[in-house]
Amino acid sequence: MAGFPNLRVIFNLGAGVDALMADASLPKVPLVRVAVSDLTSRMTEYVVLHVLMHHRQELYLRACQREKRWQPKFQWPASAISVGIMGLGTLGANAADVLKRLGFRVAGWTRSEREIDGIECFHGKAQLEAFLARTDILVCLLPLTPDTQHILNRELFTKLNRNGPLGGPVLINAGRGGLQNEKDILTCLDDGTLGGASLDVYATEPLPPDSRFWTHPKVVLTPHNAADTDPAEISKYVASQIERFEASGALENVVDPARGY
Repeated sequence: MAGFPNLRVIFNLGAGVDALMADASLPKVPLVRVAVSDLTSRMTEYVVLHVLMHHRQELYLRACQREKRWQPKFQWPASAISVGIMGLGTLGANAADVLKRLGFRVAGWTRSEREIDGIECFHGKAQLEAFLARTDILVCLLPLTPDTQHILNRELFTKLNRNGPLGGPVLINAGRGGLQNEKDILTCLDDGTLGGASLDVYATEPLPPDSRFWTHPKVVLTPHNAADTDPAEISKYVASQIERFEASGALENVVDPARGY
């Protein structure tokens, strides 16, 4: 975008701005990320769907259906499951609230301190291990920055709770593919360090046909569609921001270049 000298604002048509931030020649003008209720609701739908899927043992039940086995297992209540959300921005905070209302024990982890009613909040490297130790289902909605690159790795997975009713901790990543070490995810699924995974994002997209994620029995795979952006809603959001900017110079949801989000 350096070839456009008259730019005054850049609107990113999504919540994640890592692709733009990787451009060293990006003009020094405000960069605005999308924060609309439609996008937030779609992400919450995805997170709740996949938390419930693992909580209600859907992988096991669908295997039973294919094999015509009538073998129900004990079903624990939502209150027996601790969900941990990495990233408590607009998307993470909304998902946390809905999961809490469903009865799950919900906590969140962020880089800097946050307070959300009814949600146990952890922050910073010093509190990461305590957050992981109480987590049965780990939901990752972090932005991709140099600090979070490959944060979802074996070292982190081994610190998750191993004594929950699921039989092994579960990973749900709907953030960015660069957050996950995919080799570590596969080996941890194979050796039981992880009991399951729902993945919406990948290091290479579209996901290559030879990826083991396609056929792994413990993986629920989706094609980066957890929260598609609605063109009409995004257009209204950008138009309203332009009106505000031209009237007063004020913008909402401006990215901090130092943080990368």
